[in-house]
Amino acid sequence: MNTSLESIFLILEIIIYALLILPTLYILVFAFAGLFYRQRPYASKPSLRKIAVLIPGYKEDEVIIDVAKDALEQDYPSEKYDVVIIADSFQTETITRLKELPIRVIEVKFDKSTKSKALNKAMAQLTDNYDIAVILDADNVMATDFLLKINAAFEHNYMAVQGHRAAKNMDTNLALLDAISEEINNHIFRKGHRVLGLSSAIIGSGMAFKYDFFKSLMASVTAIGGFDKEIELKMLKNNHKIEYLDDAIVYDEKVQKAEVFSNQRRRWLSAQLHYFRQDFGSSLKALLLQGNIDYFDKAIQFIQPPRILLLGAVLFFGTLFLVINIFIVANTLFSYLWISIVLLCLLAFLFSIPLSFYNISTLKALGSLPKGMFLMFGSLMKIKGANKQFIHTKHSTVKNTQIQ
Repeated sequence: MNTSLESIFLILEIIIYALLILPTLYILVFAFAGLFYRQRPYASKPSLRKIAVLIPGYKEDEVIIDVAKDALEQDYPSEKYDVVIIADSFQTETITRLKELPIRVIEVKFDKSTKSKALNKAMAQLTDNYDIAVILDADNVMATDFLLKINAAFEHNYMAVQGHRAAKNMDTNLALLDAISEEINNHIFRKGHRVLGLSSAIIGSGMAFKYDFFKSLMASVTAIGGFDKEIELKMLKNNHKIEYLDDAIVYDEKVQKAEVFSNQRRRWLSAQLHYFRQDFGSSLKALLLQGNIDYFDKAIQFIQPPRILLLGAVLFFGTLFLVINIFIVANTLFSYLWISIVLLCLLAFLFSIPLSFYNISTLKALGSLPKGMFLMFGSLMKIKGANKQFIHTKHSTVKNTQIQ
């Protein structure tokens, strides 16, 4: 390789290495911190607060009846919580069956449906005699002690608490990989962040808020996609801390079809990019002038590459540049650097994946990892405009295979 080509190659290598090492170190720091997570003890005799369990759903006729029935099976006094189904474009038969249950049913319909519109419409019709708002997706199933633990956590005067969203099903390789991805995010963006004194990330479901605070906050939310990211940024900008409860579990359906996976990730990625562009400047200003690390960290978090793409890129470029440096350029320093980044990235993942996933099923599912990487890359290429339209994730009647 002549001198000019070698110089160009070196510049390219440095740029790619920098783009990969920064997000790798970011997840490694929080992955390592997450190993030391210890949840704050619950109050022994907490006051029993009135809870509104808000479940917005759009054309979720297949699952909503079972979800509503499951939501009534809580180890919490029935007079102290209401299950509120926010029914957007449901069939008449579904509405009739829902109204036979001891729940609240609020019918809504919009020209352009969004989760934030549904929640705001419902809270406008509800009385304000609630202390806590719990937000679920239309496929979510709460562990029977979920409300007890959420209630106890609010003894510590939090404004918001994120529960542990875990997989309801792991019956396909794609669903299993999605379940692992959820747990990696729980470890890095919830456990790891709380250990280092930062707020837990919220997910959009399995989360709880002080009711009056949430109602007031939602009144200013205009998001079409990613409403949870908008309220998260608003909270962190105003220095509100978000707690995480690892043992308060909500079971969530994991995607089983490639098309659903792509649409879901496309919506998420588009929302993250939108809010990074919107809030990076103000978060940097808040960091420099007010020392608001939480808000700045959240903006930086939104520009992080998806974990599955980061892993794929590190393995691909690490192998490629390692081979070139060994056999063509003979650059020993960069050979070691590429070996190091691959090891650091793998270490971050090993720290973050729960021990329960180290089994034969996961080993078999790894064969579908390249497909997941390809689907995620395809979603990244199609994110333009996704945040400006409602992209519905349809749920099935899959049973909860994780509850014994």
